[in-house]
Amino acid sequence: MRVSFPKKMNPDLIEALKQIEREKRIAPETIIEALEAALVSAYKRNYGSVPNIRVHIHPETGEIKVFSSRLVKEVPGEESEEEEVEITPKNFGRIAAQTAKQVILQRIREAERELMYEEYIGREGDIVTGIVQQNDQRYTLVNLGRVEALLPPPEQIGTEHYEHGTRLKTYIVEVRRTTKEPQIIVSRTHPGLLKRLFELEVPEIYDGFVEIKSVAREPGYRSKVAVMSRDESIDPVGACVGPKGSRVRMVVSELRGEKIDVVEYSDEPNVFVGNALSPAKITNVTIDEGEHKAEVIVPDDQLSLAIGKEGQNARLAARLTSWRIDIKSESQAEKEKAEAALGSPATVEDTEEQQCAAVTKAGKQCTNKAKPGSRFCGVHKKLEEVSS
Repeated sequence: MRVSFPKKMNPDLIEALKQIEREKRIAPETIIEALEAALVSAYKRNYGSVPNIRVHIHPETGEIKVFSSRLVKEVPGEESEEEEVEITPKNFGRIAAQTAKQVILQRIREAERELMYEEYIGREGDIVTGIVQQNDQRYTLVNLGRVEALLPPPEQIGTEHYEHGTRLKTYIVEVRRTTKEPQIIVSRTHPGLLKRLFELEVPEIYDGFVEIKSVAREPGYRSKVAVMSRDESIDPVGACVGPKGSRVRMVVSELRGEKIDVVEYSDEPNVFVGNALSPAKITNVTIDEGEHKAEVIVPDDQLSLAIGKEGQNARLAARLTSWRIDIKSESQAEKEKAEAALGSPATVEDTEEQQCAAVTKAGKQCTNKAKPGSRFCGVHKKLEEVSS
């Protein structure tokens, strides 16, 4: 915006204020008040300190007058009488014009910062598209157009590299008010990003026919999304996956290859837990409400798939459902059932013969023997926390 500042105070000032009001939405009264206060300081600085100085700017003509209050009569016990005397210097218009320019520009900058803050504070939890401007070990700057957003290391996906000029979709986590421009913190790891991406790609979610109930992410590697339909005629999983997987493929592409499992939500915990462990096939799910625990039985050939590489599938399912999940193979469950019926616990020899239930990075079941009293070997003992 280009504003013409008058060399002396006249109606041109009022016209300039009206132009600012139209284009910047700043009330003229706001600038006039700030200008009057600034002119008091300017008067004292140029003409010496005079007590009780007041500057008045006429809101219609732009005429400036300087007044000084002085005591006329003082009677003990009564209210003192004062009068205002105009003391406007002859060349005060030049000083006023210089001061007006500084005050107006400052107010415009402050108003623009405030408008920008108000615009983005209401967009927390929203998705924005920007271009990577700067990237180093401390942070990554993303240009959103009128303002730059900060993508700190904790909000970055470890497998991604942000090159200068790359177009990126991010999730607004927080907007902070500062003395300069508002500071906008964005994320690539937040579960909300995945949710918003599905809203963009799936009309049924945007229109409210399908709802995302929960999301569990290991950013850059794998995610699980639980969805339900509010319309019996709509398949929630099919709507999210899209024809030939086109919709979910767009989300995967935006997240640069992160695998996504879309499962159907259910109010029945045993059904929901079973769905959450997809793509593994489930034999039975037993719910323990007291301990908030789900015991899952799977076919022997599905055990490694249910647990996933380094326990990833079981871990994501537990986060998605908020249930502790204990996964056992059918043969192990039968063995425990038989031992319970006989009333004799498993011997050390029996336990030592059991193979470790962990799955290696290569996707194969660990060949080590499980430790006594555990389903895992010493190397993978930490995975017992996930399944218990």
